[in-house]
Amino acid sequence: MKKDYRQLLQPKIINSISGLSLIARVIVDGYLSGPNQSRRVGTGLEFSQYRGYEPGDDLRLLDWKMLARSGRYYVKQAEIDTHIYVKFIIDASKSMQHTEDGLSKMDYIKVLTASLAYLAQNQGDAVGLYALNDKSLKSIQPTVQKQHFNRFLHQLITIKGEGKWPKNTVALNQMHDKSRKELVFFITDMYEEDKELTTLIKSLKTTRNEVVVLQVMGKNELEFDYKGFVIFEDLETGAEVKVDAKEAKKTYMTALTEKMDHTKNMLLSQGIGYQLFQLNEPIAEALQLFLKQRSFLM
Repeated sequence: MKKDYRQLLQPKIINSISGLSLIARVIVDGYLSGPNQSRRVGTGLEFSQYRGYEPGDDLRLLDWKMLARSGRYYVKQAEIDTHIYVKFIIDASKSMQHTEDGLSKMDYIKVLTASLAYLAQNQGDAVGLYALNDKSLKSIQPTVQKQHFNRFLHQLITIKGEGKWPKNTVALNQMHDKSRKELVFFITDMYEEDKELTTLIKSLKTTRNEVVVLQVMGKNELEFDYKGFVIFEDLETGAEVKVDAKEAKKTYMTALTEKMDHTKNMLLSQGIGYQLFQLNEPIAEALQLFLKQRSFLM
């Protein structure tokens, strides 16, 4: 994994199509050129085997090149479609504006999503994007066309963290195609008022797909690395509270650990994958996770 890509993690670069495309390419190419280069899965329709033509076979399955070489009629007995639909569902609520060392959760998520989408496109998969809050819904339907990736990035850089998670997610449910092989990434910080996120995530899982939750958190959120009296503001509700960081840390850390352990165990019990990412951590683990989860659908 190349180390210099982090120099590109600047809001002005991330929020341009060319800049985000460059970052994704550097991350993925660096990952694939390392010890993981053999992890490429292969794309498209994979031929299974030939058999002799029999009366009643579909003539469109005849292999004319085999006829020219052998003088005999052969049909392709089977073709295995190795394309899958990779869908990214992004929690675009205002808590994604949380920023550490000049990098917001939303900017990190854009880089994470673009890198995964770039890798998926290289595998020949169709990528789709859905970003939700109670103010807007952004979506782009999956397709495998090469020019689609730039449209995907254009939609991705327009996402803003604002408002709350919507109470009504009927529109998202309609986008969920339960008849196809899908790999669904749900990207969020898992801040919820009343299980609205976990309820939706559980509803996404089917016997034909793989669902993975990528929880993105800041180092300060995870370690409560504050001193003195601090005023915290809920970015989604605007509520403020003043606390003594030293006194509050133990209670906060205990509650956070219990919440995250419960969420992870609940998701795993439902057959849903889970991975935590910190804003200061590299993205290579997500690429490895993608290839692992994708292999389950083949």
